Amino acid sequence: MAFRGSFLLSLAALFTAGAQSTTIFFTNNCPYTTWPATLTGGGAPQLSTTGFELPSGQSSTLEVPPNWTSGRMWGRTGCTTNSTTGKFSCITGDCASSQIECNGAGAIPPATLIEFTLNGSGGLDFYDVSLVDGFNLPVSVQPLGSHSCNATSCAANVNEACPPELAATGTDGSVMGCRSACLALNQPQYCCSGDFNTPEKCPPTGYSKLFKDRCPQAYSYAYDDGTSTFTCPTGDNYLVTFCP
Repeated sequence: MAFRGSFLLSLAALFTAGAQSTTIFFTNNCPYTTWPATLTGGGAPQLSTTGFELPSGQSSTLEVPPNWTSGRMWGRTGCTTNSTTGKFSCITGDCASSQIECNGAGAIPPATLIEFTLNGSGGLDFYDVSLVDGFNLPVSVQPLGSHSCNATSCAANVNEACPPELAATGTDGSVMGCRSACLALNQPQYCCSGDFNTPEKCPPTGYSKLFKDRCPQAYSYAYDDGTSTFTCPTGDNYLVTFCP
């Protein structure tokens, strides 16, 4: 993976400075612009930015303060600003804020999610890639530091294998995202709800296995914890890559 010289210098400066906060580095390897977005969990204050533009081949950083505990991040695609109304919107991952900043709003599915819990129990950070809200673009999360923690990803293009009943299509009929079976079919056996609200009663389905086969490290349905949650001692920083 190639980075710009300034990006490598910023990594080196971060480690030698011994920064106390967590830094999330974003890089966009997709052949198109993405618009990363963030949402803080638990009603806590939002980060310094909740949405920004990231052109193809570019990198950016986001500082996460020590008191930030949990939240999610994702990439938006096909974003434009309406020349008449001035409203900003995206084909996938839109947060309906009408602005580049999401301002505390979450992603409209389908969207590939990166989830973080920092400074968690046992002095650990927890992180995962989730397809529970569907898929819109490939992503990876790589810890940066001295702990040799495992990376996780959904590097495959799930859209290429998305069945028609789950597909979210553009105006030209092309598949722009792949919805979860819960979202598309709204049945309790796919949502792990009602009589299916325990791991024993809500095993993997053919639909969730479609996601899992292509992205074995990512969450494919609500109870997919065993192979999808990763940890690292608190103190590392993280690289989020779109289209790894």
